[in-house]
Amino acid sequence: MKNTHRKVPWNKGKLIGQKAPLKLKELWAIRVRLQLTGHTRNLALFNLEIDSKLRGCDLICLRVHDVSQGTSISSRAIVLQRKTRRPVQFEISEQTRAALLSWIHSARLGLADYLFPGRHGRDTCLSTRQYARIVDAWVASIGLDPHMYGTHSMRRTKAALIYRQTKNLRAVQLLLGHTKLESTVRYLGIEVDDALESDPAP
Repeated sequence: MKNTHRKVPWNKGKLIGQKAPLKLKELWAIRVRLQLTGHTRNLALFNLEIDSKLRGCDLICLRVHDVSQGTSISSRAIVLQRKTRRPVQFEISEQTRAALLSWIHSARLGLADYLFPGRHGRDTCLSTRQYARIVDAWVASIGLDPHMYGTHSMRRTKAALIYRQTKNLRAVQLLLGHTKLESTVRYLGIEVDDALESDPAP
């Protein structure tokens, strides 16, 4: 007797492919909403993700000492990426530093603590699933469809904004910590020939 039960594909009924980055007005809509609702942790999480352009797995595993020097927040940080094992450097804006400082003080975090602890206390960080749910809530709060956005939308946002403003593909490559220019092109969702043609770098 044949087995009539077929395994349902994991992507059945789901949208797959690259998730869209946020537009500038959408970025600010989420940021302002988090400020108005007093979500201290989520504001720090959102701001740092936009500034750092880190993959979700790298963002949630940050510890306080990765972004701070004693009692102050650094204006620049270097993080070793888990996927590539390559360091990536990023600037931490003034508004992000303020949000991080407020969160660290309110949560009473020490230098060795995870910057964004998980549900089971300071010995664990947020899980990737928890972070994904938080991102879904962010985009839904401003009327966007969560199926169209994801954690990679957050990582892609600032890179996409910088590319639109400068057309400097190699600068974006460095910001994202990509080893190959082609990876950056695919990440931004642009054509290779168009990208290289508009890239001002020699």
